[in-house]
Amino acid sequence: MEVKHLDLNSAKKLFEMPRPKQDGAMRHILVVDDDTATLGLINEYLSGQDIRVSTVTDSREMAWVVAETIVDLIILDLKLANEDGLKLLRDLRARDDVPIIVLTGQRRDEVDRIVGLELGADDYITKPFSLRELLARIKAVLRRTDVSRTAPKQDGMGTKYRFSGWDFNLRMRRLTSPAGENVLLTKSEFNLLTTFVRSPQRVLSRNHLLSASRLHDDETFDRCIDVQILRLRRKLEANPSEPELIRTERGAGYVFAAPVETF
Repeated sequence: MEVKHLDLNSAKKLFEMPRPKQDGAMRHILVVDDDTATLGLINEYLSGQDIRVSTVTDSREMAWVVAETIVDLIILDLKLANEDGLKLLRDLRARDDVPIIVLTGQRRDEVDRIVGLELGADDYITKPFSLRELLARIKAVLRRTDVSRTAPKQDGMGTKYRFSGWDFNLRMRRLTSPAGENVLLTKSEFNLLTTFVRSPQRVLSRNHLLSASRLHDDETFDRCIDVQILRLRRKLEANPSEPELIRTERGAGYVFAAPVETF
């Protein structure tokens, strides 16, 4: 089976095609992998499920596709031959909130899997994998993303928050310090801070916060919420040992002490 990749000319022709209407629009999945056999199998299978698929083999092609067209989800292989997949994930997550499923080469690559989730991946799957399972994971991630992006409109909450000189943009997944610097958050830290700013000056129990910080639907890799809080304090507090923003309520949990402005 011949595997077709996006060279610049064919990609331009593809992007000039009329897009489907927003209602019932075809999903667009970008697959980044230097294994042409894997690209071909994923392309053929997902295309048969009424999903638009773009396949690329390196970061340059990936950046070009992301810049030129709307991508609903990225499947990223962490074991690229000539590039660091974890670095690509980190860079991509720092500037975009597109959902990402990472591929790992072996089941024993637990460290890469965990680090990938910590860096902001939404799910993972190991090679070799079932194409039906991959499709199920894609659908699950897209459902969660759709719910997350529409939730602020449904509950009347904004997507931008300001507290003590900090700016926190949920839609862009961006935290900006009072000095104007972008501060990278892991997925668990992002979820924790979102929970705090939506319930400022209220005591939140450890169980509630642990649930909010989960990295994966079925498992929490770091079960100690105190460690997660410490990591977030190190990024937010001038003196983490004497926190002013995230304060401990003994026997009860934690409280986000700063007033929060929503807009």
